[in-house]
Amino acid sequence: MAGLDFEKPIVELEKKIQELKNFISEKKIDLSSEVKRLEDKLEHLKKDTYSNISAWQRVQLSRHPQRPYTLDYIGLLMSDFIELHGDRLFSDDLAIISGFAKLDKQKIAVIGHQKGRDTKENLKRNFGCAHPEGYRKALRVMHMAERFDLPVVIFIDTPGAYPGIGAEERGQSQAIAENLREMILIATPIVSVVIGEGGSGGALGVGVADRVCVLENSYYSVISPEGCAAILWKDGSKAPHAAEVLKLTGEDLLKLGVIDEIIPEPLGGAHRNPKETSENLKNTLLKNLKELKSFSKEELLKLRYSKFRDMGIVA
Repeated sequence: MAGLDFEKPIVELEKKIQELKNFISEKKIDLSSEVKRLEDKLEHLKKDTYSNISAWQRVQLSRHPQRPYTLDYIGLLMSDFIELHGDRLFSDDLAIISGFAKLDKQKIAVIGHQKGRDTKENLKRNFGCAHPEGYRKALRVMHMAERFDLPVVIFIDTPGAYPGIGAEERGQSQAIAENLREMILIATPIVSVVIGEGGSGGALGVGVADRVCVLENSYYSVISPEGCAAILWKDGSKAPHAAEVLKLTGEDLLKLGVIDEIIPEPLGGAHRNPKETSENLKNTLLKNLKELKSFSKEELLKLRYSKFRDMGIVA
């Protein structure tokens, strides 16, 4: 498994252990005690490394190329997924997935950013950066969910909305602003989860929800660390410092009241055990959906409004 810079000692030790296991298998030699010693060393190294990671290192983990994406979680968590396409105005934006599915036999609407695994797919998905038609498609599905009295689950994973000329010409800022306004008023439970990157208005455009959760190694921020560093210090190398001052990790966001819950990941990140991560995610979704279903539509909208209205108040 490919590792990030700060993970290199872990990756190297994992490689040594695998090579030793292959050697044992080939030569039929009993070196189980040596394997056990190295595995114990690996476990300690992982705990030391991942229990002290910085905000910038969490940002790096949120962008890991093997990290599960929206379609991965849909496949792991849900059944009977039916994808819906198009915004009924311009085209279908493949950077956003939307449709209907079942979560533990409960019918839901599901929406999420989708990145690609290779260059070809990333170009097709636009690196998870949605155009205005993507946000309009998402809103169309949310209105359908409201009409059929279905809860909405949203997976956020984008560095930001697409900033190209075409997107601006077709009303990028207006599409995001309309989503912010409409999502406050949609009378059905909405749970959003940042599963990777939660960058800028691109994330917030589908982020207005009754419950906002983040996976442990995700970030949620008004701007990317690189963008912040470029604006404030005119120096991209200041991105690690920007990540610290932006307060974009789950722990910081929970203290600030921006999110409601941090969903734990396996040691080393979601990509190391997608099945365990999806189980944690499923439990969180079911718990929150159950709580939200106990409110009337009027109570739901009032609480959602108050939730966002109260943000930013300093005692």
